[in-house]
Amino acid sequence: MGEVEDFAVTQMRKAVEKLGSSAEMYEGPTLMRFLIARSMDTNKAAKMFVQWQKWRASMVPNGFISESEVADELAERKVFLQGPSQDKFPLLIVQACKHCPSKDQLQFKKYVIHLLDKTIASGIKGREIGNEKLIPIVDLKNLMYKNIDARGFITGFQFLQAYYPERLEKLYILNMPQFFLRVWKLICRFLEKATLEKIVVVSNEEERRQFVKDVGEDVLPEEYGGRARLTALQDAVLPPLQNGTP
Repeated sequence: MGEVEDFAVTQMRKAVEKLGSSAEMYEGPTLMRFLIARSMDTNKAAKMFVQWQKWRASMVPNGFISESEVADELAERKVFLQGPSQDKFPLLIVQACKHCPSKDQLQFKKYVIHLLDKTIASGIKGREIGNEKLIPIVDLKNLMYKNIDARGFITGFQFLQAYYPERLEKLYILNMPQFFLRVWKLICRFLEKATLEKIVVVSNEEERRQFVKDVGEDVLPEEYGGRARLTALQDAVLPPLQNGTP
């Protein structure tokens, strides 16, 4: 980081202390994500950070969500963990046709945390820096009305925006059916401008070729124009992300 960033991080640490908390155990790159998310406003970034600390302590008291806590969601085998991409970002693939709106919203929220944490952890080589990002792919192929879950989409995006700032590198949406457009417009109302700018809806063959080129054939499964095989989230073996790093 440069002098300007170092100064901003120092001021943010002081602002966090004024709010009755501490950022002592967190490195500069982690705090910079909150600063970037709040346009380098140290007070707003500090407030966001403290809110994240409280949320994390409430939702993830053990530092990570175990598979046993989200067994029902994992059983659907609807999320896959690939990676890294051509630019070294872990790849998360969601096959929406295998999803049905959850009757247990708390478990679903924990599932979102579990999959985001595990994806981030898969992109860490050695010691975490704090600025690691991810690339989700949402595949809407064979989507039916029973699979539509606007609430679930919104929960996922809100978690990314409020509790995983600057973790999203880019998000691709594939095979969007015409009947889903109205739902997508509703979801977009809940998205910040910075998030919307990172979303790519792949809608034609030229865009699909560019998508394959940008992500990389080596990491993309055969179903999406690559050479890899799908790996279900629970089949990807790696240490869980612990100690509450967002």
